[in-house]
Amino acid sequence: MYKEREYRRWVSSGDLVTFEVKEAQTDLLICACKDLENQARQSVLNYRKDIEDYIGKNRSFYTSLEPVKVSADAPEIVKAMARAAEKALVGPMAAIAGAMAEFVGRDLSVFSDEVIVENGGDIFLKTNSVRHVGIYAGDSSPFTGKMAIEVPPSENGLGVCTSSGTVSHSLNFGKADAVCIIADSAALADAAATAAGNAVKSKDDVEEGIAVANTIDGVRGVLIIIADKLGTWGKIKLVQ
Repeated sequence: MYKEREYRRWVSSGDLVTFEVKEAQTDLLICACKDLENQARQSVLNYRKDIEDYIGKNRSFYTSLEPVKVSADAPEIVKAMARAAEKALVGPMAAIAGAMAEFVGRDLSVFSDEVIVENGGDIFLKTNSVRHVGIYAGDSSPFTGKMAIEVPPSENGLGVCTSSGTVSHSLNFGKADAVCIIADSAALADAAATAAGNAVKSKDDVEEGIAVANTIDGVRGVLIIIADKLGTWGKIKLVQ
């Protein structure tokens, strides 16, 4: 059975202050140079309202499994989700967790030189040092807890997002235990992880999933795990 937020123990950030922010379906684990819970909560509320208000007037933004055009006056987080979806050829809601992590993280970076925001396995990192994001592909996976992805320092921030067809509650049409994407933004990484994950329905499809990720502009690397098979492409450095 899937354990809610089990993956949170696979994020290494012992030198930073860690706190959580929960509002409705949004559940963030945040690491920063100091406690910024109040600022983070206000950001979450603001961005949730932006998305909910837009959906209220544009239902297809919520229901579509394909990219949709958004209005010129749409909130910035909505535009970011739409851009990510267009690049990955998925619906805009496939980018919501990564987008929320990224936008909250960028808000907090005004107050903290380093920020890590995790949202349902989707992570925004703006750090001055190398970080390790552990691999969680379900309790029965031979790779869980055995390795981590080394994430380089990033002054501008980047996204490390994971989609799964076996241990996630999010919509995914594939069967991969974990599809992890590193990208220039967390919104894009989230959307790309969904797109690549949708292509992996058996161990024979790992190369197909990698090919999908490889076509998405802004993706730096991909890791795919299904059963006892693992495949990578791009700037993915695995460490034990």
